[in-house]
Amino acid sequence: MEIKSHLADRFIARPPAGLVAALVYGPDQGMVRERAAALARSVVPDLNDPFRVAELDEAVLDADPARLWDEAAALSMIGGRRVVRVRGAGNGLAKAFDQFLSEPKGDALIVVEAGELAKSAGLRRVFDEADNAAAIACYPDREDDLEDIVRAALKEKGLSIDADALDYAVSRLGSDRGVTRSELEKLALYAMGENTVTLAHVAAVMGDESELRMDETFDAAGEGQYARLDVSLSRLWAAGTSPVAVLRQAMTHFQRLLVVRVESDEGKNAALAIKKLRPPVHFSRESSFPQNPRHPLPRCQRRPRREGRELRVLARCGRSRRAGDHL
Repeated sequence: MEIKSHLADRFIARPPAGLVAALVYGPDQGMVRERAAALARSVVPDLNDPFRVAELDEAVLDADPARLWDEAAALSMIGGRRVVRVRGAGNGLAKAFDQFLSEPKGDALIVVEAGELAKSAGLRRVFDEADNAAAIACYPDREDDLEDIVRAALKEKGLSIDADALDYAVSRLGSDRGVTRSELEKLALYAMGENTVTLAHVAAVMGDESELRMDETFDAAGEGQYARLDVSLSRLWAAGTSPVAVLRQAMTHFQRLLVVRVESDEGKNAALAIKKLRPPVHFSRESSFPQNPRHPLPRCQRRPRREGRELRVLARCGRSRRAGDHL
């Protein structure tokens, strides 16, 4: 049976009694590991129990497919249902699992972990179509899911979180559930002794220093402070920052700036427009960011195509120090 990502946690919390095996797969490998472990713990609370948990991988089963049947049928010396965990599974195991699910042995729960699989992938199709198995998708958390995860993780540590801090944390998380959990652990530890997590706490733990250095560069350019711009660029090149990365980030920065400028020209509050940007503007730059739109935009739009070509050539040369001299 196929289990959609947004229904997976509910399914894992109460798996059906007749479930023989589950495939946990998707691009978010941190979520794959978390959900696979949670499903395994529904049978064996201690996953380090050598009598009730067996560990296999694709290489082992490729060399000896019968191990799957052997481990599934094995009995625990201390009693209780067992779990067989299969990590790093690929389509090469589709035939073995197809045969196993048609004639399962023993009562062990088989928990299989895999990477991203297309709907047409053989392994996924076997679990999708089997009545006694489940294919559980794991895709990156959505923004509303992340908000709940952040609040719940901090609540466990006796902490609440300010609204602006929550927005900033959510903008920095979500690519991988494992990374998200790790960052929230660090955040809770950093805010230990406080009642509420603030924006300053989140920025201190999750802020990207290289990104902040680039933002300082773009602020200098937007405000027409060329001496400051020259110094800031020199620091980026000295730190080994790629010119391509700087240019890409610069494009994003000035596109965001243009959004604010347009709303400001329409008579809307620039500060509110900045607050609505996602990801949010770092709190340390809230005072400098609004000054950028005050400079006339047409100056930077006079020769965009020619200057853009020149910048791309400089970036492709791969020599950051020389590129910095030209910029």
